[in-house]
Amino acid sequence: MQLTPRQSIPLRLNLGFGKILAVSVLSATLFSPLALADNITDINTLIRSGQFGEAITKVDAALALTPRDKQLRFMKGVILSEQNKPVEAIAVFSKLTEDFPELPEPYNNLAVLFAAGGQYDKARASLEMAIRTNPTYSTAHENLGDVYAKLASQAYDKALQLDSANTTAKTKLTMVRTLVGNNTGGTNPKTGVPVPVPVVVAATKPVPDVPKLPAPVVVAKVETKPASIALEKPEPKAEVPKVAVTNVEQKAKPEPKPVAKVVVGTDQEDITNVIYSWAKAWAAEDVTAYLGYYANDFQPANGLSRKAWIDQRHARIKGNDNITVKIGTPKVTVDGNTATARFQQEYDSKQVHSNAPKTMVLTKQGNKWLIKNERTGS
Repeated sequence: MQLTPRQSIPLRLNLGFGKILAVSVLSATLFSPLALADNITDINTLIRSGQFGEAITKVDAALALTPRDKQLRFMKGVILSEQNKPVEAIAVFSKLTEDFPELPEPYNNLAVLFAAGGQYDKARASLEMAIRTNPTYSTAHENLGDVYAKLASQAYDKALQLDSANTTAKTKLTMVRTLVGNNTGGTNPKTGVPVPVPVVVAATKPVPDVPKLPAPVVVAKVETKPASIALEKPEPKAEVPKVAVTNVEQKAKPEPKPVAKVVVGTDQEDITNVIYSWAKAWAAEDVTAYLGYYANDFQPANGLSRKAWIDQRHARIKGNDNITVKIGTPKVTVDGNTATARFQQEYDSKQVHSNAPKTMVLTKQGNKWLIKNERTGS
């Protein structure tokens, strides 16, 4: 089974990519949103027709004017992958995951490139990060299953090399190869690049470094499908079927136990994901989801009762077109079941524009972090 990419490239990059990110513009006179859209349309056409040299020239020219544009950078990674330049493509997608860790597609495409080079542990870790940022990302789930199948095949094959009479390992190896297909590789019909074969592994969840401060995350309302690509190389050993190129919650343990276990994430990561999801619900005018991030004992500002505050939020959010929320990476401190998160929040609508620091106090109730109080300003 071949690592599954997303082949179409939308005119605008998605958050996760579920909510559209606004297209960044260096200057309204030098490079207007309309001109950027026209450029992306032209680049998209060149990619579909296989004219990657001309496409990369146009992308580089556009990036010279808007160097932080997420979609242009993502498209550049796609083109480099199609040109069979995995080192350069990995560098582009890796930088995107550093600058915008909430986007799952760059992680997915990194996994494709890692798997193509036989680096299945790195592919697994990248796919798990994609799923952590978007648990409903079906492409990443499918690809992760294929990577698991590949690693399982390698492990059973190694067991048979050490003990050729191990009938249990032989049966399991046959079952894995039957499940994913006994494919010796072949080539990608689109790129002509050799295709590797499948794999399985024990799932572990990487704990990423604290992210560098990225550009603000923009959440808006329109949904489109993201672009993704696959570029694969043959795995030299073990036969493998085709390999297609997350928000897991774990209750914190009060004390470490002397038992090996997988670490799924940290409270800081969980709280960061809660804040990103809260902002998405706000921008999407999903009042029910938005209010669901607040604790039952939430304390509204200005002495409002909880009912008055809820009525106010319904009135200000529902039907208020063109809401955009931008938040910087939260700085989170945790003390037991209480946490404080500080970040820069920029809010835009037809009537209001604000850009100010935001402080949230969250409390852990069960296995969820919920907002107990919040304030805007220093």
